[in-house]
Amino acid sequence: MSRIRLLLTVLVMLPGLAACASTGQAAATAESRAVDAEPAAEVRRERNVDPFEPINRFNFAIHRIGDRFVLRPVARAYQTVTPAPVRRGIGNFFSNLAMPIVIVNDVLQGKFDAAVDDTGRFLVNSTIGLLGFIDVASQAGLDRPNEDFGQTLGSYGVTPGPYVFIPFIGPTTFRDGIGTVVDAVMHPLFWYGNSSRRDKLAIVFAMNERAALLSVDGNIDSAADPYLFIREAYLQRREFLIHDGEPPVDDFYDLYEFDDLDDLDELDDL
Repeated sequence: MSRIRLLLTVLVMLPGLAACASTGQAAATAESRAVDAEPAAEVRRERNVDPFEPINRFNFAIHRIGDRFVLRPVARAYQTVTPAPVRRGIGNFFSNLAMPIVIVNDVLQGKFDAAVDDTGRFLVNSTIGLLGFIDVASQAGLDRPNEDFGQTLGSYGVTPGPYVFIPFIGPTTFRDGIGTVVDAVMHPLFWYGNSSRRDKLAIVFAMNERAALLSVDGNIDSAADPYLFIREAYLQRREFLIHDGEPPVDDFYDLYEFDDLDDLDELDDL
């Protein structure tokens, strides 16, 4: 029972917030280019990517209400009382804690050089970096990786399947939802026996991640259709990650007029 509760905790806190974080940053990037999501959304409709759109919109509305009146105020209070260097250190710690997931997915995707580099990053930050609170590896020139089982499935040719929005978890697809479950089981917190301490860590993680998103709330709130904005940003972000920054150029990217996809490298920091 304890591990089931932990699994649910990781499912809610880790992948969902990470997805929302990357989506928020992608939305901010798109907003800075004055991108209109409507043309790309029409492409999605033609491809039947979002067959559950009415349900997803309802779930999104619930999520927005809960976020506005609960999560966002808590995050602001947390940001007020927690100095920026401490928040940064906490973010580094949880990023380092999830590195075993990245390393396993490196191997599953056949990226053995990356697996070696990421193992080195994990060892350096876990020791010299004081359990990851200091990101020594990045300061030494080792890029922060971003691999998960959803990307692994995508690299094997598994299609995303329908888009789904789950309240307080965030945007996903059938493929990435399966990947989330697998990643959750691989997460070190899943095997941590002290449920009281584990739950406290999950709460700190949630507050820290939500506080990091406060800066992009305005971009999402000001979008003509926040639901479409989130959906298009999320799906584009996933394609970008699965293809390691070189997604196939199709009408979706042409609609967005992204001439330099290297501009999205900033999202890999999440």
